[in-house]
Amino acid sequence: MISEDTTAVRPPMLRPGDTVLLVSPSGPTSPERVARGVELLTGWGLRPVPAPNAYARHGYLAGTDDRRAADLNAAFADPDVRGVICTRGGYGAQRIVDAIDMAAVRRDPKVVAGFSDITALQFALWRGARLAGVHGPGAAWRDERTSLRSAESLHAALMTTEPVSITAVPTEETFGVRVPGRATGTLLGGNLCLIAASIGTPDLPDLTGAVLLIEDVQEPPYKVDRMLTHLRRAGALDGLAGVAVGQFTDCGDGWDTTIVDVLTERLGDLGVPVLGGLPIGHGPDQLTVPVGTTATLDTTTATLTATPAVQ
Repeated sequence: MISEDTTAVRPPMLRPGDTVLLVSPSGPTSPERVARGVELLTGWGLRPVPAPNAYARHGYLAGTDDRRAADLNAAFADPDVRGVICTRGGYGAQRIVDAIDMAAVRRDPKVVAGFSDITALQFALWRGARLAGVHGPGAAWRDERTSLRSAESLHAALMTTEPVSITAVPTEETFGVRVPGRATGTLLGGNLCLIAASIGTPDLPDLTGAVLLIEDVQEPPYKVDRMLTHLRRAGALDGLAGVAVGQFTDCGDGWDTTIVDVLTERLGDLGVPVLGGLPIGHGPDQLTVPVGTTATLDTTTATLTATPAVQ
């Protein structure tokens, strides 16, 4: 059993008829890439509405910082908007998180869904409003990567209040990363690059007693080593309860040392349970998990089970 979370602010779950704003806090996208996501959300009875700057472009950003921040703040301030779904990750969320109107977030908490660069946004919302979030696919949906199972997982996390349970998959590359044990704590984290990039900022959460979630894409083993070593040397991993290891997709290079070698070495001596092989991240059949709520990691059953992000 997972104890009821006493620290997170859990926004209301989405219901048929609810308006959800599609925002692009990071990299640019296009209506063509978001069309499938709109179709899925509409099929769930939701009303997906692209934010005014959802398809803007400013180099590698989805519009200027001011425009991206304005879309987020408009979503948080509008009582008719009941959820915020990010179109994609990319890069840029850290540039605008200090401009978020946290008072508006606290007045009317709404579920925010996304992953990858959106980890920076979810960290900021946790810091400023203790808002639980949803780590899952964005609206720029790709059927070849995110299957029906991925869609069902996101739907359950957004529109039900059932606990979310994810089982490690033997075919996942990180399945062999394991330190036996059982741990319960607040599930925090997401993309490893963004976690490491938060060191020294107000947004890196205190991970004491937490279960840390990590995943990444297209980062060679030595860079993953560097990020984990940085977190260790900064003291960020002191007092962890456990580590949930998701997908490390396309993280190979020409060296003999594999991503599994690095994760095993850098996590294996922390003295806490570690569970790899979780289908959470940038890989095929990505599943959705709450962040900011109480979770239990159990290596015997190879499961990560979390209190829902919504209520």
